[in-house]
Amino acid sequence: MKALSQKRRHPFAFVALLLLGLLVTGGLYAAATTVNQAQASNVPPGYSTEDVEEGQRLFVANCATCHGMNAEGTDAGPSLVGVGAAAVDFQVGTGRMPMQMQGPQAQQKPPQFNDEQTGQLAAYVASLGAGPAVPDDEYLDIDQGDAARGGELFRINCAMCHNAAGAGGALTEGKYAPSLHGVEARHIYSAMTTGPQNMPVFNDSNIPPEDKRDIITFLKTYESQGTPGGFSLGFMGPVAEGLLIWTLGLALLIGSMVWLTSRSS
Repeated sequence: MKALSQKRRHPFAFVALLLLGLLVTGGLYAAATTVNQAQASNVPPGYSTEDVEEGQRLFVANCATCHGMNAEGTDAGPSLVGVGAAAVDFQVGTGRMPMQMQGPQAQQKPPQFNDEQTGQLAAYVASLGAGPAVPDDEYLDIDQGDAARGGELFRINCAMCHNAAGAGGALTEGKYAPSLHGVEARHIYSAMTTGPQNMPVFNDSNIPPEDKRDIITFLKTYESQGTPGGFSLGFMGPVAEGLLIWTLGLALLIGSMVWLTSRSS
């Protein structure tokens, strides 16, 4: 103890402590700088560091309960690492996320976040890992698309679930393919690239961006035509139309028979 006390009184003890303090401070600063550089390098194209930071705050406040503090996933929600900005743009932009309640699939509802906040959430999730990006405007311009070819592609790849008219349809276990009428072009594109719910993923190898644009052009062209024949009947096709005609025909026939027999009596 006496020897230790003498060392503390050594004239160079203060200098040694000062150097040690500077070394620790410099090391911490270097580590923090490295972390900041790593975070800056993870900023996805088209976004800023501020977008990522604000998106993280929104995520922690609204999404971390189900998806985990670092979006690693929990029993209540899947991991979001690698899903990309397009998945967030679709799920949050259509109001499906945050979910209102647990169920077979997330239901569309009024969005909880505005476009700026949705973009910030997308920036944060995109910074966690590479994934599909929000589509460029050139692939959403229906003036450059081919509606006829898009209709052919839609009937081959989409009509078995969404109906040939894009009206949607029932699936198994309480799930369903939603109607595509009134859906924004970018959300249709993002759905194809991310495969939400039971939908398969159509990446650029399956359906190139130009073909996706043609499909969107077909849907928007079909939607703009309205229902010139009268009632849409849910766009269910000849089965619904035949059932309506059959039901009305029988009703008219039975009504006529009742009227005739009542007249004769």
